[in-house]
Amino acid sequence: MPPVTSIGEPQRFEALREAIEACRICRDEPRYGPPLDHEPRPVFQLAESARICIASQAPGIRAHRSGRPFDDPSGVRLRQWLGLTDAEFYDASRIAILPMGFCFPGLGKTGDLPPRRECAEVWRPRVFGRLSNLKLLVVIGSYAQRWHLGHDATQQGLTETVRAWRRHRDDTTPSVFPLPHPSWHNNRWLKLNPWFETELLPVLQADVRAVLL
Repeated sequence: MPPVTSIGEPQRFEALREAIEACRICRDEPRYGPPLDHEPRPVFQLAESARICIASQAPGIRAHRSGRPFDDPSGVRLRQWLGLTDAEFYDASRIAILPMGFCFPGLGKTGDLPPRRECAEVWRPRVFGRLSNLKLLVVIGSYAQRWHLGHDATQQGLTETVRAWRRHRDDTTPSVFPLPHPSWHNNRWLKLNPWFETELLPVLQADVRAVLL
């Protein structure tokens, strides 16, 4: 995991959340490539009491506009995968939503650009060092999986990482469930990997419910 930068550590958790909300590193002090070409708007959900964390990629354009994570059809599918209502999903006291890049990264030629690398380096060690109640980590997509599971566990690609979900669930603390992105662009992947819905999702939903009880 990349080292923590020299930015001061907020003493109060609320101050940490406020610092993330005010972050403009990708726009004002970019470390990798050109600055963000639009006004930053960090989109996340965070409370120190959270027991489940959804580690995702980066907000899309709809979430950027609304300021609400997974405020799009992908979010509808993700909530179905988790077995959660909208009210449960957006209960920050129980569920944190922390993308690898907090701001919409902009559009590329074939879709959204990758998440900005500055975010993870600056904020991820701080945030996860303070989530002492975390029991379950849902890791969506290859960017988040590489960060949270490491190179060795993800070097064979997303499909094999997700296929090894039992090992990640049983051998990590907190328990980790690697998932593909719930985008409708992954419909073909879901058809090619029916075990995801028949084997993984029932266990994930049961674990989510058990953690939230």
